[in-house]
This record gives sequence, structure tokens and C-alpha cells, in this order.
Amino acid sequence: MSTRRIYTDEFKTAAVSRLLDGGEKPSHVSRELGVTMTQLKTWKLEQQAAGSAAALARQKADTTELQRLRRENKRLAEENEILQKASIFFAKRAETV
Repeated sequence: MSTRRIYTDEFKTAAVSRLLDGGEKPSHVSRELGVTMTQLKTWKLEQQAAGSAAALARQKADTTELQRLRRENKRLAEENEILQKASIFFAKRAETV
């Protein structure tokens, strides 16, 4: 009966960073750390997916903010137009008095 080893997130991150940043070969890292190459690949894919999820969340937040700013810009442009028309109206009225 084999026992299942549990690795910390820090261990997984360090292992993947050795692959990506250090440029080490997966076979060398897996042998040195005592894990399978499949585990390394899985950890790498999990980190990439987490990065993608974070990017998607940022993109969604940016899109929401952009929509809000466009609505506000439209409202301010309408208010500005109303104020300009009112200014013209009162200027004409002042001339006649």
C-alpha cells in the first residue's frame, strides 16, 4: 500500500518556476525533487490556468469599468449640451432687457 504525498503550494510553485525561469529540463527537476514528470506538467498547467483566470477577471473588471465610464461620459455630454443651450438662452434674454 502506497501513501499519497501532499505537496505545498510553495513547493509546486518553486518546482514550476525552475522549469520556466531556470530553464531546467523537466526530467532533471522531477528526478531531483522526487516527483513524476506528469505531476510537474499538471502543476504547470494549473498555474497557467490560474493565471488565465486572473487575467479574465481583470479583463471583465476593465470592461465593466469602461462601460460605466462611457455611460458617465454620455451623461456629462448631455448635461454640457443643456448648459450651453441655457447659456445661449439667457444671453439672448439679457440682450433684450
